[in-house]
Formats: sequence, C-alpha cells, structure tokens
Amino acid sequence: MSPVKRGRWASFISLTLLLVIAWLLWSGLYSPLLLSLGVLSCAISLYLAKRIGFYDEAYALAVMPGLVRYWLWLLWEMFKTSVDVARIILHPKLPISPTVVKFKALPEGPVGQAILANSITLTPGTVTLDVHKGELQVHCLTKAGADELLSGVFNSRAAKLTKD
Repeated sequence: MSPVKRGRWASFISLTLLLVIAWLLWSGLYSPLLLSLGVLSCAISLYLAKRIGFYDEAYALAVMPGLVRYWLWLLWEMFKTSVDVARIILHPKLPISPTVVKFKALPEGPVGQAILANSITLTPGTVTLDVHKGELQVHCLTKAGADELLSGVFNSRAAKLTKD
C-alpha cells in the first residue's frame, strides 16, 4: 500500500474512532435503536468527509495533538473577553466603538484558516465576517478589541497549531 493511501486510511480510522467515541460519550444512551442511529450518523459524517476531500488533506487530523492546549488557551480568551463585554454592557455610557479590520491569516491551509476564523468568532465581541484568499475580515465591538486582534496572538496561535 502506498504511503498516500496509508495516510488516507489512517485519517479515516482516526476520524471514525473520534466520531464513535464522541457519540458514545455524549449520548450516554445505549439502546439498540440509539446505537444504530449513532452508527448511521457516524457513517453519514464519514461519507460527507470523503465527499469534501477531508482525507485528501493530510494535515487535517495533524492538528489533533495540539488541540487540547489550544482549546484551553481559547477558553481562557473567551472568559477574558466575556468579562470585557459584560463590563461594556453594564457601563452606563455603553462605550463601544464598532470596528471592522482586515488582516492576512498566517495559517496557509483552509483548515488553519477555518480554525482561526472560528476561534475569533467564538470570543465575545468579535465576529469573522469573511475569509477570502487568506485574508480575514472581522467585526470588533471596540477599537481595543480590534487592536488586540491585530496584535497577532490569535493568528500566531492558529498558525502554530496547524504547523505542529
């Protein structure tokens, strides 16, 4: 078997195990009907992943080892921005300064750019409006939030995740 096919099989098996384990843990119900529906949903997900070319992108599952560290960092960022947004909302004068910024994404592949765009959107006070040809357009609630985003922390973290 060629290394490319072996890599695709490894991606297929990894994704299968990830989906099955996640479904079993999150479902918590193990009746025959629900187990068969879980198998069906995993099979549909695997089929759709093949249709969109997920297995052709060898690096798509390569980000898995660093994800836990990245998620912990992202949770902390989400907490900090939640507190900032709550402070702004509770402030009597509602000091917002909506800003739209554009910047080039450091992650080169579509997986890294999607991770970056989704991470930005998950933090309160920011929404990724567009990703086109490696450039992101983001709406920020405040100018300070836009400046922090332009500092490149999110960008470098997402790039590091997809390069490890």
